[in-house]
Amino acid sequence: MPVASVKTLTLGSHGDTMVPVASACSVDGKPLADLMPADRIEELVVRTRNGGAEVVALLKTGSAYYAPSAAAARMAKAIHEDSGAVMPVCAWVDGEYGLSGAYLGVEAELGREGIRKVVETPLTDAEKALLVEAYEAVKAKQADVAGL
Repeated sequence: MPVASVKTLTLGSHGDTMVPVASACSVDGKPLADLMPADRIEELVVRTRNGGAEVVALLKTGSAYYAPSAAAARMAKAIHEDSGAVMPVCAWVDGEYGLSGAYLGVEAELGREGIRKVVETPLTDAEKALLVEAYEAVKAKQADVAGL
């Protein structure tokens, strides 16, 4: 299966509060839920949350930098080419998903001016609840930093 035929999405933050959006995942245009049982999808969700640590353990050199580097290159290209490409970014939320006042991992349309707009992906109730948890964790970290 070519990697290009696999569509995935994570929202929120990095680590424990990362929200792998299984409802938005597909392989060759087919929803993940049509291709595997729910328990296997949940295993993949957990592995996704722990993926950074898994990569660091395999590299034995400290940091998982390959994916972030590739993502930064894709973003730079989208901005340089004014492409309007939609991709995951860390963006200020101002009402999207009913959340405001924090930088959060979301999908956004990118162009010459940077982020043109945040693109809201439909979420299940469970995914939305997890996104709210991630948002609250980010807000708590912001409050900690503001107190320094």
